[in-house]
Amino acid sequence: MNANEKIKPSHMQRIAYIYIRQSTAAQVQSNRESTDRQYKLKDRAINLGWSPSQIKTIDEDLACSGSGTSDRPGFVTMTSEVALGLVGLILSIEVSRVARNNADWYRLLDLCSVTNTLIV
Repeated sequence: MNANEKIKPSHMQRIAYIYIRQSTAAQVQSNRESTDRQYKLKDRAINLGWSPSQIKTIDEDLACSGSGTSDRPGFVTMTSEVALGLVGLILSIEVSRVARNNADWYRLLDLCSVTNTLIV
């Protein structure tokens, strides 16, 4: 089953989040290609059927460690909106960008399961 078969109309009626993060300012500065790849996920969301107005890019967590949520307001906002059932899709180039510790990752996975939110 490909990604398009898993996407249902109920997903398409909600927001798609693009989550962008690198751990340090030095990584952001010296690894521009990684940051650029992450921003290009918006094109992937559009190709999957979301309109640009339905896509939110969270990049305020750039140069923040993923080991906890206290210094990642973008992650907190995204998780809150998932919990409210407002998010249909989360896109990130790898899960370690989203969360580096199991507690945050599993909490997000649980919320996604309850609210039928896809993670790509």
